[in-house]
Amino acid sequence: MKENKYDDARFFEKYGEMERSRRGLAGAGEWPELQKLLPDFRGKAVLDLGCGYGWHCRYAAEHGAASVLGTDLSRRMLETARRKNGHENVVYQRAAMEDLAFPPGTFDVVLSSLAFHYVRDFAPLVGNIALWLRAGGAFVFSVEHPVFTAYGTQDWYYGEDGTILHFPVDNYYCEGEREAVFLGERVVKYHRTLTTYLETLLRSGFALRHVVEPRPPEEMMDLPGMRDEMRRPMMLLVSAEKI
Repeated sequence: MKENKYDDARFFEKYGEMERSRRGLAGAGEWPELQKLLPDFRGKAVLDLGCGYGWHCRYAAEHGAASVLGTDLSRRMLETARRKNGHENVVYQRAAMEDLAFPPGTFDVVLSSLAFHYVRDFAPLVGNIALWLRAGGAFVFSVEHPVFTAYGTQDWYYGEDGTILHFPVDNYYCEGEREAVFLGERVVKYHRTLTTYLETLLRSGFALRHVVEPRPPEEMMDLPGMRDEMRRPMMLLVSAEKI
């Protein structure tokens, strides 16, 4: 199944109200750490899988990328990307990342932001990415942290008075489909362990460069609920190089 909740009008409207949707990269809590992992884009051919609004596409183009291809399954996402983040060196294409095909060595950089947890089969996709990248190419991505996806609901446990007690982690080693509630709507995601994420890269011909569990930046700590994000990791950032 290829999840495409983002073309649901009500869900997409709610997504548009999020801080990261309104403010772009400046509104994404993980951005300060993700930015540190990005390669030199000058003269590079870049692929962004699950590009969403296209913030990372425009960033790559504005930092010298020769060409950027942003792909996403959502028609609404791509319409917004073209409107908000159009650039002469950026092309947007509607496609599921699992269905893409490119000649070997097409790209110097492959990016993906918070999209792989919507993909059922991770290993074949990583194998394709390894094929599409040139030797020495960079692969940088973010996903929801396995601690965050393990139980499925992705919500806290609350006391009778509504205060947060703890975050549930259960069935960690049982990989596969989870039914989460995101923006008040049912969304299907896929849980996999940290071992699976990292070992899949190693088995596919990548060398790990950085693995980061980003904390919320200090300047966002006054936003509602942000201080509670220090109680468990929500995201995982990975930088790898094709060898």
